[in-house]
Amino acid sequence: MDNSEKIYLLALHKAFGIGDITAKKLFQACGSAEAIFKEKREKLQKIYGIGKATIDGLMKSSLLQNAEKELIFCDKNNIEVHGFLDQTYPEKLKHCSDGPLLIFTKGNVYFEKQRSVSIIGTRMMTNYGKSFLEEFMAEIKIHNPIIISGLAYGVDIYAHKLALEHNLQTIAVLAHGLDVIYPKIHQKYADQMQEYGGIISDFWSKTNPDRENFIKRNRIVAGISEATIVIESAKKGGSLITADIANSYHRDVFAVPGRVTDTYSQGCNELIKQNKAALLSSVSDLVYFLNWDIQDNKPKTIQKQLFLELSDIEQTIYQFLLENGKQTLDHISLHCEIPIFKTAPILLDLELKGALRPHPGKIFEAI
Repeated sequence: MDNSEKIYLLALHKAFGIGDITAKKLFQACGSAEAIFKEKREKLQKIYGIGKATIDGLMKSSLLQNAEKELIFCDKNNIEVHGFLDQTYPEKLKHCSDGPLLIFTKGNVYFEKQRSVSIIGTRMMTNYGKSFLEEFMAEIKIHNPIIISGLAYGVDIYAHKLALEHNLQTIAVLAHGLDVIYPKIHQKYADQMQEYGGIISDFWSKTNPDRENFIKRNRIVAGISEATIVIESAKKGGSLITADIANSYHRDVFAVPGRVTDTYSQGCNELIKQNKAALLSSVSDLVYFLNWDIQDNKPKTIQKQLFLELSDIEQTIYQFLLENGKQTLDHISLHCEIPIFKTAPILLDLELKGALRPHPGKIFEAI
């Protein structure tokens, strides 16, 4: 994406009354950010859900001026801008309907073909949570996942610190611009993370860490990884909101159980009781549920032998699931470019052949 398109993308991102879903709808109709701003008002008004107020917001001359200033600031401060259609944009976020239109990154952030887990929890972390997380991180390092969290006090920063100690890539999702670090006391860890990992956000520079921004950033924490792990949580809190968002994205959610009398285990116990999270007692549970053990141990010849028994269209779907993990029926149809009415019976045939397993919510995975 060239700088001109980035400026238009930034302007669209900042336009009043245009959220991520509406912005993507405009993209679908016009083809690019620049085309949206150059499109005639009459055509924009014909797009379903686009009203006069939305169009008026796009017409403000200050939008492009401010966008250009923001891009100059990013270039000077080694901040990269990734649009949702860019190859460098996290693949898993592309499958979230309300995924950010763009993200800012700083450091050495790489998501391609690497395992990833989000680790979240209370800011009032107990010794029980610390002990569990220490053992968990020591064991999970052999699988070399990206460790994602929010740089907050408690579970977040401890997960980042342990990831750094075990030489794992770790990424912090911030609820403000990348020009500052909040809380300031975590600046040194944010600096260390940028050597192998980094910080990301969908907020412009000079955006304050306001309360509502933390809730908004949680959708990135939930959507950017394969699974979300809740280490400790009280009955209410941001971690439970993030877990709910992860479930809405059809991501795996895990929770560490604790004694019913422990305040910061009550949220985790509720998630497990309500079937909103799988019980996590060790790394082996995570490895089993995410099929990492099968991926690690499956002989390469198995894939080739199975393909010999599949039709071309079956092989296309199976290969997509093999490379991308669990996917919904809609995503399979979209990315394999096969109509849903044809995709559904093919998936049934693949299930009967033992090539995939279905999950609730019209979700499928290769086996």
